[in-house]
Amino acid sequence: MPSFTKQAIKMSFMKLLSEQPLNKISVRSIVEECGINRNSFYYHFQDIPALMEEIIVELADGLVKKYPKIESLEDCISEAFDFALHNKKAVLHIFNSMNRDLFERYLMKSCEYIVRTYLDTVFGESLVSAEDREIAIRFFRFELFGAGLDWLSRSMPEDSIEEIHHLIHLCHGLSDEMIRRCNQAGI
Repeated sequence: MPSFTKQAIKMSFMKLLSEQPLNKISVRSIVEECGINRNSFYYHFQDIPALMEEIIVELADGLVKKYPKIESLEDCISEAFDFALHNKKAVLHIFNSMNRDLFERYLMKSCEYIVRTYLDTVFGESLVSAEDREIAIRFFRFELFGAGLDWLSRSMPEDSIEEIHHLIHLCHGLSDEMIRRCNQAGI
């Protein structure tokens, strides 16, 4: 269980991140915001990127815990997009920072989890080869990742959520069609 001080540091960082770009936030501003000394910060975190990474990992892990099985891709994606919209300024400050690569790495890992878990649920015990399964997972992961990056690069317009839902609707049944084609090819 994280200590009170560690949680206070994370909350202060997120508050500051919702108010200003990442490059304007210093360890000093974080410790002043939460009323602790610098040594307390460094006891818990090596630096600001380490703090940010821990927060991002916790968020990704929270998604995994909430959706151990994914039967509705739309529900899981909606959860992630709702969180991002609720923390829009903070998310955009990270996305537009020098640490964007860290953010993208965890976005890709989250997309991997969502797609793999969903397709494992959809494919179930079908006789799809491991190679075909991995190709399908990679295809859908890139689609989801690309849609997420596009949304972020356009500053997360709220009306884009409807576009995402429409895209999911249009792709509905695509995984079933992939299974059918794999089985038809005799693989």
